[in-house]
Amino acid sequence: MITTLLVANRGEIARRVIRTARAMGLRTVAVYSEPDAAAAFVRDADAAVPLPGRTGTETYLNGEAVLAAARRAGADAVHPGYGFLSENAGFAAACAREGLVVVGPPAAAMTAMAVKTEARRIAERAG
Repeated sequence: MITTLLVANRGEIARRVIRTARAMGLRTVAVYSEPDAAAAFVRDADAAVPLPGRTGTETYLNGEAVLAAARRAGADAVHPGYGFLSENAGFAAACAREGLVVVGPPAAAMTAMAVKTEARRIAERAG
């Protein structure tokens, strides 16, 4: 059962996920870069954890930093939003190794669908 959801994204995407999670009775955690410290999505969440760095690559794309934030916040699930880590099979696999639920496709599905010819074969087999 999910009780605490870390939202690994920013801006309006994070706000929508946080609002929906709250309506579902979940505690929410935002991660943020230094330039985003005063952003609305940070205030919207029940808790917020800073990520080291200033750029997207240093922060929101840094899977290890996001996982460390999840551990620090006591999250049991991660929602990557879209963009950033949402299509990163390695990140999804790392979450699974950490015992975190990923709100999205599992790493194996991301890997299979990344190769378009394989994705087509999968879709054809499924009808």
